[in-house]
Amino acid sequence: MEEQSVRDIIQATYRVRTFAAFALCMLGIFLVIATIGELKGLNYIGSGVSATNTINVSGEGDVFAVPDTATFSFSVDEIAKDVATAQASATTKSNAVIDYLKGQGIADTDIQTTDYSINPQYTYETQACAPGIYCPPGKQSITGYEVSQTVSVKVHDTSKAGALLSGVGSKGATNVSGLSLTVSNEDALTAQARDKAIKDARAKAEVLAKSLGVTLVRIVGYSDNNGGPIYYAKAMSAGATMDAVAPSPQIPTGQNKITSNVNVTYEIR
Repeated sequence: MEEQSVRDIIQATYRVRTFAAFALCMLGIFLVIATIGELKGLNYIGSGVSATNTINVSGEGDVFAVPDTATFSFSVDEIAKDVATAQASATTKSNAVIDYLKGQGIADTDIQTTDYSINPQYTYETQACAPGIYCPPGKQSITGYEVSQTVSVKVHDTSKAGALLSGVGSKGATNVSGLSLTVSNEDALTAQARDKAIKDARAKAEVLAKSLGVTLVRIVGYSDNNGGPIYYAKAMSAGATMDAVAPSPQIPTGQNKITSNVNVTYEIR
């Protein structure tokens, strides 16, 4: 009887030890998995954690570039008693202007029709009436039709812009407008201006941190508001005049000032 009790005690002790070993093993596995998770999280330290002590600074960067592209629009407008006659006259003139532009080296891809319209023209006849008597409304009558075609032109040699503006007028264009001077690689210049703005913000942050007696830790916020180019006029000749056309105007290309403005928030300690 006593021998049986000893065996029961031994078996119970064995089961307790086995369970304890299993529990310790599971705890070890859990700790290993948790440790691996923490180590992986080291690559993202700071993410999702709001910085409590910060300073905000702004920076500005400017880049200057001489425009290399000129863009303008011209229109041809014709009025006739019927649509067909107005269209034929407008087509003859617009084709002459386009052929002139192509003859001056403007590529087909740089000539684009942006509007074509046909509008009736009216006259209004008022009806005479005696005092104190109801006067009927005026009578509206169609007197003809106006056909208008507007074409946009891109010029990659700005020195030709003045001569071309005079030339299209001599070929029948009735309205020339919308001259703009741009830089073809503006995106790259904007990136340069932004880099300067970020460096400017960093320099300001370092000065401010020194004055406050703190240390910059990391960037916790960023925004930018990049503006468009600003033009600075600088006179230059637009090129030689064409035969049988008005004198070519000078087209000062000046410089485009491309500005980038940024706001950067730094965590401090």
